[in-house]
Amino acid sequence: MTETHTTVISAEALETMLDASTPLRIFDCRARLGDPDQGRVLFAEGHIQGAIHADLDTDLAGPPGDQGRHPLPNFDAWLTQVQQWGLQDQEQVVLYDDMGGQMAARGWWMFRWLGHEATAVLDGGLPRWQRPLESGVAKTPSPSDFQPKQTLTRLWQVGDVEQNLSESTHQLVDARSVERWRGEQEPIDPVAGHIPKALCLPSTGNLAPSGLFRSAEDLRERFADVSSTNTVCYCGSGVTATHNILAMRHAGLAEPVLYADSWSGWITDSSRPIAQTDH
Repeated sequence: MTETHTTVISAEALETMLDASTPLRIFDCRARLGDPDQGRVLFAEGHIQGAIHADLDTDLAGPPGDQGRHPLPNFDAWLTQVQQWGLQDQEQVVLYDDMGGQMAARGWWMFRWLGHEATAVLDGGLPRWQRPLESGVAKTPSPSDFQPKQTLTRLWQVGDVEQNLSESTHQLVDARSVERWRGEQEPIDPVAGHIPKALCLPSTGNLAPSGLFRSAEDLRERFADVSSTNTVCYCGSGVTATHNILAMRHAGLAEPVLYADSWSGWITDSSRPIAQTDH
């Protein structure tokens, strides 16, 4: 029986599945912030055999606005997109990028939002892939009638975060760099700082120097100071926050919450408090 991968998958394991003609649906999630066309260009230049391009700005996010730079799309719109991609219940979903899974993790979370558990990020991404790449535009798949299952994710809206500021039932964890969390620099958003009481655990810390995910033991130690059941992950726009969620699940920890609007959504209302230093 074919193993189901639910967090990360090695390049070697993916090669084995391809050779065995295992039912697969592979997605290329490469993207460059500030250059929305670049992901499509990179895909056309070369992608893993049979991959579909999942665009960060148009497929994995809705239009920017009060909910930030990369708000989650409407659930039904996302379901329709997945059906257009032809996803079948028995297929293993594999997502990759070239940034250690920082972008692919967003797609991982969104497929799990639909209850598709057999979803994994390629560990190390495209740099670990040894086989020749395909070029050009991918063939349009035949649509499916895929239906969502019980969601595997947890999601907060801004009202939940605001309520938590007074009740402090959950610990917010910011996945951005320490410099952005401190408010020392802000290269993307118009306001610097972080949501009050949030801890900073940059998503880049989930990876070993090799570019692969750190061991489950190392990741459990990294997140030892937070209880995953009472953790809310956020970042700049709800993308790299999902990398922390992926890392926690890969470590065998319970599913934390995603605040998808994240910092770029939080600061759309100037009445919301911000912090620029913390313990």
